[in-house]
Amino acid sequence: MKVSPDNRWGKSLALIRQNVTQQQFETWFKPIVFEHYNEATKTILVQVPSLFVYEYLEENFLNLLKTVLYRSFGEGAQLTYRVVTDKEHKLTQDLEADPTDAEPRKERSGANQSPSPMDVDKAADIDTQLDPHLNFKNYVEGTSNKLVRSLGLSIAEHPSQPQFNPMFIYGPSGCGKTHLINAIGLRCKQLYPEKRVLYISARLFQSQFVDANLHSSINDFIRFYQTIDMLIVDDIQEWVNATKTQDTFFHIFNHLFRNGKRILLVSDRPPVDLKGMNERLLTRFSCGLIAELEKPNVELCTDILKAKIRRDGLHIPDEVIRFIASTANGSVRDLEGVVNSLLAYSVVYNSNVDMRLAERVIKRAVKVDDNPLTVDEILDTVCNHFSVTLSAVNSKSRKHDLVIARQVTMYLAQKYTKMPASRIGRLVGNRDHSTVIHSCAQVENRLKVDSSFKEEVNSIEVSFKLKS
Repeated sequence: MKVSPDNRWGKSLALIRQNVTQQQFETWFKPIVFEHYNEATKTILVQVPSLFVYEYLEENFLNLLKTVLYRSFGEGAQLTYRVVTDKEHKLTQDLEADPTDAEPRKERSGANQSPSPMDVDKAADIDTQLDPHLNFKNYVEGTSNKLVRSLGLSIAEHPSQPQFNPMFIYGPSGCGKTHLINAIGLRCKQLYPEKRVLYISARLFQSQFVDANLHSSINDFIRFYQTIDMLIVDDIQEWVNATKTQDTFFHIFNHLFRNGKRILLVSDRPPVDLKGMNERLLTRFSCGLIAELEKPNVELCTDILKAKIRRDGLHIPDEVIRFIASTANGSVRDLEGVVNSLLAYSVVYNSNVDMRLAERVIKRAVKVDDNPLTVDEILDTVCNHFSVTLSAVNSKSRKHDLVIARQVTMYLAQKYTKMPASRIGRLVGNRDHSTVIHSCAQVENRLKVDSSFKEEVNSIEVSFKLKS
């Protein structure tokens, strides 16, 4: 004899009652009203009296509900909540395969089309919105991005592992954040073609959310995003003070996170500096891996330029490459813009790409500091900070405090001036270029592991800005 859906729901409630306290059952489960069961899609629709009840059930009893409903309705049962107090803002919660399963869930066969956010057919594949040119093959590695690149590649190759989820990447404009997250998404899709990977900008997500509101289709909007296996959101600082967008993303984030799906977030600042962002979202942003991408130094900028020039089959003299790398303010976008401008000018004026043309183009393509720091100014500031004399720093002494002041001076001189290492070395105690390169590497490595040392260097850099 076939058991009716109402009886199956009654059996589910009986099993739940056995696994929670009487007070929990009366507060959270008794108010649920069974509405409908679709045998074809194995979808159970229930009513809940408030958004708060929905959130509490999702956060505290998701695994229990899965287990009970699978037992009563069968494997693959899906539970859909309807908040009856606001039918235009329905919220759904799909109960999918147990995320603790060793084998990844396979996609069901279906229509071969890319759904819009309003199309929640999980059987269909989607347009990832990833840029195929922004991959790991052409993501040049350097000291400023080596660690983050390595972690990103590991996540792409093992997306189902729970470590470092979510991955929150932050850094200034032009440091390669968008390239890295695209590379992660592309690599994951290459290794796991059945996974639903989606890259989206925070601004486009917000625009879709507003459109869904206007068309009373928030339910479909949320359900679509809940089907994603790897969700990559760029520029989330765009959501600051956008309360409704944040609240909706909070529900999507919770669902993906609790079901073992991968989340990557990108911002121009760390979570602690996202003023105007909901505290409960910030807590979730910070529970995985927070990784900083710094602006590439001159050495990495040079490598990036050479890689681009080689890839495009161009011919640019080394001295021009070094000049561009030292002038483009550590921005990958500026580097590419200068190269493109150089080529355009060389064609228009039928001239070779040389230093004269580079100096002409750089003024139009890059904002150059009219009052750059000098090595002497850097030396004076560093000496004052560490309470050492200029003559002592320039001497041959190997005392620890003098070595530190000397190395920091060379590091900051390389960072803030356009001078080559050989010139910096001559101005700081008449050292050779290899000493400068070694000193900069020592400082960069220590900055990664010594927070107090990093604060000292930051303090010196702040004093530069105060003087300017």
